[in-house]
Amino acid sequence: MQINRELVEKVVAEVIAEVLGSQFGSAPTPTPREEVSGVAFAESGRTVKGTDPKEVVLALTPAFGTTFSKTIVDVPHAEVLRQIFAGVEEEGLKIRVVRVYHTADVAFMAHQAAKLSGSGIGIGVLSRGTSVIHQKDLAPLSNLELFPQSPLLDAMTFRAIGKNAAKYAKSEQPTPVPTKNDPMARPRYQGLAALLHNKEARFLDRTKAPVEVKVTFEG
Repeated sequence: MQINRELVEKVVAEVIAEVLGSQFGSAPTPTPREEVSGVAFAESGRTVKGTDPKEVVLALTPAFGTTFSKTIVDVPHAEVLRQIFAGVEEEGLKIRVVRVYHTADVAFMAHQAAKLSGSGIGIGVLSRGTSVIHQKDLAPLSNLELFPQSPLLDAMTFRAIGKNAAKYAKSEQPTPVPTKNDPMARPRYQGLAALLHNKEARFLDRTKAPVEVKVTFEG
């Protein structure tokens, strides 16, 4: 695994610019940019609790697929979504997507998704890739499966996350998704992960309720 130097330089430059701008009273309120290639998003208003027991809800941050286009190890966000969708659909279920604006804590995002889901199962994914599978009746800081080391998550892992979420929705007890083990991943990426988290948090709006999102894949 190689650290994405271009991403590091970009995030550091933007954070410095925002800090300097705020000191001189000229920092604009950050807003998510246009969608990245390969996928388009269309918000359709405030989301509601689902009633379909065959759905899994996926919660994204405001910056996922807009300000950021790839995970911390360069998996394109379009591919992340394709794989999660495929994993859910392979189990005969469907997926609904929401954007959560009030938090960038992936545990609370996933718990919110689970509470909105007709099946009671939800997934939360941060821009850098960190993910959680959650169940509505669990405490927010509990979960069904946690994937904290985003540098170790590849495209097939996201597909497996979708599959397992769907299996939980069908009241099955799947084998937890296997993940790679690299004791150096955390120290190697910790600084970049912190920068990405701080950047992602700048796009939150704690007064805004989750919104429904239509995802369209391009190409």
